[in-house]
Amino acid sequence: MKGVDTVSGQVVILGIETSCDETSAAVVADGRTTLSNIISSQVPVHQKFGGVVPEIASRKHVELVNSVIQEALNEAKVTFRDLSAVAVTYGPGLVGALLVGVSSAKAAAYSLDLPLIGVNHIESHIYANFLAKPDLELPVICLVVSGGHTDLVYIENHGNFRLLGQTRDDAAGEAFDKIARAIGLGYPGGPLIDRLAMEGDPEIVDFPRAYLESGSFDFSFSGLKSFALNYLNRVSMTGGEVNKADFAAGFQKAVVDVLVDKTLAAASEYKVRDILLAGGVAANSRLRKEILCRAGGMGLRVTYPDPVFCTDNAAMVACAGYYKYRRGEFAPLTLNAVPGLKLGADKY
Repeated sequence: MKGVDTVSGQVVILGIETSCDETSAAVVADGRTTLSNIISSQVPVHQKFGGVVPEIASRKHVELVNSVIQEALNEAKVTFRDLSAVAVTYGPGLVGALLVGVSSAKAAAYSLDLPLIGVNHIESHIYANFLAKPDLELPVICLVVSGGHTDLVYIENHGNFRLLGQTRDDAAGEAFDKIARAIGLGYPGGPLIDRLAMEGDPEIVDFPRAYLESGSFDFSFSGLKSFALNYLNRVSMTGGEVNKADFAAGFQKAVVDVLVDKTLAAASEYKVRDILLAGGVAANSRLRKEILCRAGGMGLRVTYPDPVFCTDNAAMVACAGYYKYRRGEFAPLTLNAVPGLKLGADKY
């Protein structure tokens, strides 16, 4: 196995991401310079179903993965022979979708005699922040919030993660998608609710907030979702009409209030100076505005990635892979997809 630096002394890693419905490949140098980041989204394919259909997603990955990898290499102006390692998401995610990326990465690593690096999808979302700010200093608190995950994580040093809290039911992004569908906005719902909420008054509908037991960093959005759906049903049964902008603004505020309150409480308890946002919902305008304002008042700094690095992408996989490369954490060619993989629980 070579595993040597091949382009101007740099560690050049090919990242591959196929955990859900984006087929992505990227080339990143030294964990911070993105030479390419190709993303082929399946959103138009799944929109008519109102969400991701796993079997369709995996079939589309099979169709696209090789051409996406080649496009990433072309844009980066490198060849397979210039690579130092191959990093791939192997969990959590949809098992069929994950297997496509894992199989492609294993084939590349084997044929090129390169190290194979298995990356946890949640960990890669966290490391998207190092693409935005390479000089970030640890420890930090990171809120990972997306359609599949709502996790609050303490990162003491590279490779050392402590899961402080997670959702007990719906993820925040999942709740946004379901409510967006209920009011006829379509899929994906998060960006659509965010856009519509800018036109509404968040105080018109009195949405509940679930903080759970005292001191808990866990999240729960199923009660909020049920309240929202029942509210819509009551208005419909009485012949009334819902102001969708006010409804979206109030629902979004209820989600964001809990996310921000618990993140700031964790930052205070663990005495960190930096807070990171990660995942698709990290692009939400109200979340960014609220946490910047309130964290600033506490003397805390907030970092979040550019929108393209918030959603699923391979550059963040390559970035996380770089730090594993430096620690010599390589996976065997028997690496398999682990759809329920937990943060910090590498299965190889």
